[in-house]
Amino acid sequence: MPDAPQITESAVESAVEAALAAIASAGDSAALKAARAAHSAEGSPLANFNAMIRDLPGEQKAAAGKLVGAARARVNEAFAAQESVILAAEEAAQLAAEAVDVTAVPSRWRAGARHPLSLLMEQMSDLFISMGWEIGEGPELEHEWFNFDALNFDEDHPARALQDTFFVEPAERHLVLRTHTSPVQIRSLLTRPLPVYVAAVGRVYRTDELDATHTPVFHQIEGIAIDKGLTMANLRGTLEHMAHSLFGQGAQIRLRPNYFPFTEPSAEMDVWVENAKGGPRWVEWGGCGMVNRNVLRSAGIDPNEYQGFAFGMGVDRTLMFRNGLNDMHDIVEGDVRFSRQFGMVV
Repeated sequence: MPDAPQITESAVESAVEAALAAIASAGDSAALKAARAAHSAEGSPLANFNAMIRDLPGEQKAAAGKLVGAARARVNEAFAAQESVILAAEEAAQLAAEAVDVTAVPSRWRAGARHPLSLLMEQMSDLFISMGWEIGEGPELEHEWFNFDALNFDEDHPARALQDTFFVEPAERHLVLRTHTSPVQIRSLLTRPLPVYVAAVGRVYRTDELDATHTPVFHQIEGIAIDKGLTMANLRGTLEHMAHSLFGQGAQIRLRPNYFPFTEPSAEMDVWVENAKGGPRWVEWGGCGMVNRNVLRSAGIDPNEYQGFAFGMGVDRTLMFRNGLNDMHDIVEGDVRFSRQFGMVV
């Protein structure tokens, strides 16, 4: 059985020297805390010497206690002295880090900017409100009947294909991410008393790749007016007023015959753009026409008594050719430097 460690002057002095060296090398509070745990706390050499005193013969306890007590006092004094030095240094460093140069030029707070798409949609909505129209809203997750069937799309129409439409599983629920804001027109006809004058502005989805001129998520504005005696002349007057409000009083539009399932007759609408890329020219703006009789029947409206017109155009596309933008990435990436070009409108 090995001999038990003895409380000798040399052993105690060796423990004290090791403790003082650890204290002197501690450069911050964390290192000093580690040194205290190793050389002063329970389990340290000096603590073990102190615990051994109780096992010594009575005549040796006084001398051993005096020796160990003096050693622990030296170590504790060294801890206290080094702690005051470290705390003073750390406090000085913190004050230096938090110092404020009152002579420095202050950093200016820079306000953000409303996105130009939001501003344009608000401008469009305000335009129709000023004409006495209502602003309609509808869900972006839409039933296939509202998105296609009620709008006179045949079951095999290409727009229903997966290449154009996001279908939501399970397929038997017939839910899609709306491909246009036209379902709002049907919902308006089903829930509002006649006559109806409603414009809908919102987000729509199609399976396009993001490139300079396309994005899978974009915005549309559509309008529908159902009343007695409405004609293509009323449609053209509404569109001309809209063009003048958005592009200036000198703006011109033209209508070209076309086909859409939900209007008959139908037309493609162009607007003359002065600042178009490549110089002033006609730019395709959207589609329009008189509401198809089948669409009126889907909403329970007698087409022999009521007539109406409808139109729709892309808000993103309008922003691009109105402001001479060339890349859709600028619109969707959310860089505040892009929005700032349009002014700090709140």
